Amino acid sequence: MQDIEQPNIRWFHSFDLGNGETIEGIKALDVMKLEADLILGPDLSGKTVLDIGAWDGFFSFEAERRGASRVVATDHFCWSGEGWGTRQGFDYIHALRNSAVEPVDADVPNLPGLGLGQFDLVLFLGVFYHLKDPYIGLEKAAQMCSDHLVVETVTALHHEELPAMRLFESGELGGDPTNFWAPNLPALALMLRQFGFNRVEFHASPASELHPLNAGPFRRPSKKAAHRTVAHAWRN
Repeated sequence: MQDIEQPNIRWFHSFDLGNGETIEGIKALDVMKLEADLILGPDLSGKTVLDIGAWDGFFSFEAERRGASRVVATDHFCWSGEGWGTRQGFDYIHALRNSAVEPVDADVPNLPGLGLGQFDLVLFLGVFYHLKDPYIGLEKAAQMCSDHLVVETVTALHHEELPAMRLFESGELGGDPTNFWAPNLPALALMLRQFGFNRVEFHASPASELHPLNAGPFRRPSKKAAHRTVAHAWRN
């Protein structure tokens, strides 16, 4: 790794820089490593990967480390939009690792028109609930995907069997006024099927220990609770 001065920023992602050095972001490193295993799997050799909403880039660089042949990291909300983050962290790790990850500052609705092509694996992590129109946003992400889409999002209404989404008051979810929507699992599954994914699997995020998917048979989910869910969807 190169010797580059670390920017004085508020990190969201955490990183292991090697030789015992770490960056401690808001999201704990041990949780992020568990998420990476669940989301990416052990080997991405030869795969092309699009990371939508990359922010500090942990999953982009991790996909590269796990053998992806091409990784494109896109963001706008955090890099130059409404979010409180910046692109400084991404650029620092990119330079430090002499990375070949391709950064693209673009908002979700504009992605299909940029000529980036389709990708074997598309990551849509922590994006859905920030969108005022998440249905359109997920559809745009799906258009970029030739095979495997991974969605990590807040989900709610786990007691409801019909497809439904919860709308949050400004600042109600995590104190962030840009958090709007949380689907339940039937709604997320239905959207993914409508966008051409024939197989969908849901997993509790490692950041959500009390997720109903982890609950025993005698525990009823709270009607007001929100949890973090990872959805894997495949076209074939």
